[in-house]
Amino acid sequence: MPNSQSDKATRFRALHAGPGAFIIANPWDAGSARVLAGLGFEALATSSGAFAGTLGRRDGKVTRDEAMAHAAAVVGAVDLPVSADFENGFGHAPDFVAETVRLATETGLVGCSIEDATGEAARPLYGFEEALARIEAAVKAARALPFAFTLTARTENFLRGNPSLDDTIRRLKAFEAAGADVLMAPGLPDLASVKAVCSALAKPVNFMAGIKGRSFSVPELAAAGVRRISLATSLYRAAMTGLIAAAREAKDKGTLGYVETSIPTPEINAFMRG
Repeated sequence: MPNSQSDKATRFRALHAGPGAFIIANPWDAGSARVLAGLGFEALATSSGAFAGTLGRRDGKVTRDEAMAHAAAVVGAVDLPVSADFENGFGHAPDFVAETVRLATETGLVGCSIEDATGEAARPLYGFEEALARIEAAVKAARALPFAFTLTARTENFLRGNPSLDDTIRRLKAFEAAGADVLMAPGLPDLASVKAVCSALAKPVNFMAGIKGRSFSVPELAAAGVRRISLATSLYRAAMTGLIAAAREAKDKGTLGYVETSIPTPEINAFMRG
């Protein structure tokens, strides 16, 4: 029997309790979700950037309805806890963010992340008070649910032109006090910064891997205090790297050597449903 949404939510919470850190892998469609589940990952999360890429768009150019449909497809493909990257909640107003959290549960998700990036070039980040109000609204919506929905609050400081560790910790501590279950600050530059963030917080910290020079090993991150490691767009980019290399070989060299090293179709089909 498939696990209920409540059961998955409980399992997802338990993963954050440790010991050590776990990897939450990021598929870009139902097929990649099936592969990752078949490889033994215990939880999955959507990636806004990877999903946008499947639509031929850049990150931040997906609508809420599209993101919800994508989340439902991933949830329906696996019997695992699935969280979602919902960017800034797809709207500025706290009430809109709260509605995004409520709608998330209708897809079968057991968690989502809400960030403090506005999506606007002239104003990349919400001010502190506005960012906090949005997380408070998201927390209120999550707590009204009949199961343990895991809300991740993330500050985009290091990705959006404000690489201040002090302000990053200030924001994360405020999000934690507001009731967020997991805290996240993508783009931290070194392990010392990761450790400083983890040491400043009592709740689990998610580290986002995938940035060159800023992606550390699981043992290193666990030692720094990280509890969850997301792979973000890195798996999608690895797949696209293989696509581009193979296509260039065929087009530019006229050879098909990549066929000899590719996974055979029956092996891929073994991950899929009949």
